[in-house]
This record gives sequence, structure tokens and C-alpha cells, in this order.
Amino acid sequence: MLKFLFTLALAAHWVIAHNHQRRNIPLTEPNLAINGIPFSTRAYWMRRANEALPNPCQFSAFGSVIVNHTGNSGLGELICTGANNNTATGNPTLHAEIAAINNCTQILTSPTGPYRLTPSQASSAFTSLTIYTNAESCPMCASAIRWAGFKEYVYGTPLSTLIEKGWGQIRIPSAEVFQQTFDLPHPSRLIGGVLANETDPFFSWQFDPDFPCPTGCGRVDGRCRAS
Repeated sequence: MLKFLFTLALAAHWVIAHNHQRRNIPLTEPNLAINGIPFSTRAYWMRRANEALPNPCQFSAFGSVIVNHTGNSGLGELICTGANNNTATGNPTLHAEIAAINNCTQILTSPTGPYRLTPSQASSAFTSLTIYTNAESCPMCASAIRWAGFKEYVYGTPLSTLIEKGWGQIRIPSAEVFQQTFDLPHPSRLIGGVLANETDPFFSWQFDPDFPCPTGCGRVDGRCRAS
């Protein structure tokens, strides 16, 4: 635990010291590395965000993972996952990103878990973590990401594609939300369009009866269901 906290403290210092580097960077080139993390690693975690779904046929197929890249060699460390759960719970705010943040908070502060952080330590921990989400966040979730102070926010399918595919959205892109958060103490690196060719199909069948279902799903009464 002490090693984990020490790593978090170092990372928080780096983020504050490099406040001027906040920007929106689309990651589409296989050989491109940002913050020293190669595309192959970004792709791995974006696929894990897809896998955070209870099943690939979920109608609101929004999934997220939160990862610690700081001080870890290789792929990094998975802290928690989250999937859109507002329909099942009746809580309209439980988008995948909010669910993941809630899950991480419980894991980081659990007295029997691997980290056993205090609430204050858990809050500070987010400034060293990366959130991957398979679609660009709504302004509510993008704001939550900024309030948490994530070191990085990485998304797959952009908001423009969701709108094109028929999803009702509040049409404020994450970059615009981020541009209005300059008063917050911890900057976040915004990286968009990661593996969108693989995330787009999760959001393309719901309002298009001719679009193929995701792998492992088939059409039943016009809707994709596990086959």
C-alpha cells in the first residue's frame, strides 16, 4: 500500500507541474505513444472497456475501466470497471463512467481490499489514474471525470458518431467541457477516437435494423440479443 501511495504522490506532482500540456489528442496511429503509453496498450484497455458490459448485446452498451498506468511496467493495473446501469437500477445518473468511479471508490477504501485507503487518499488517487470509456462521455460524465481529476480520459466512439447513429445526446463535446475547467487544480489529458473502429459497432445497431449485431448476438424481434 505504501508503494501505491508513493506512486500516486509522484504522479500528482507531475500532473500539476505539466498543467500547460492539457489537450485533446485523437489516437489513431498504431505507432503513436502518448505519455509513454503505446497504442497497443491503449487498445488493450479499450477492449476491456467493451468487455465491462454484462453482455455484448446490451442496448446502452457503454462500458468503462479505470486503470493505474503509474509506476507499472507492461499494461498497467486494472482498478475497477463500470457499465451503464441506469435502466436496471432506475438511477438516471448511473452511466458507465459514474458506475466505474463509484466502484473504484468502494474498492480503494474497502477495509478488507488491496488498497485500504482513507477517503482523502482515495480522492487523491484519481489524479494518477486513467479512465477508458468505449464512447465519448456526456457532459455530466465528462464533468465528473474533471471533478475527479483523472490523469487521463480516453474514449472510443466520438459524440458525433453517437448522434449520427440516432442516440439522443446533450450536444456538448468533452473537449468543450474540459476547456471550461481551467479553475480546477488537476488537469486531465483527453485522448479521443481510440479503437473507434471496434467500439462503433456496439452503438450502431440499436436504431438501424439492417446493421449487423455484435459478435455473439442475433436479431430477435428487431433487437440484438445473446445467441
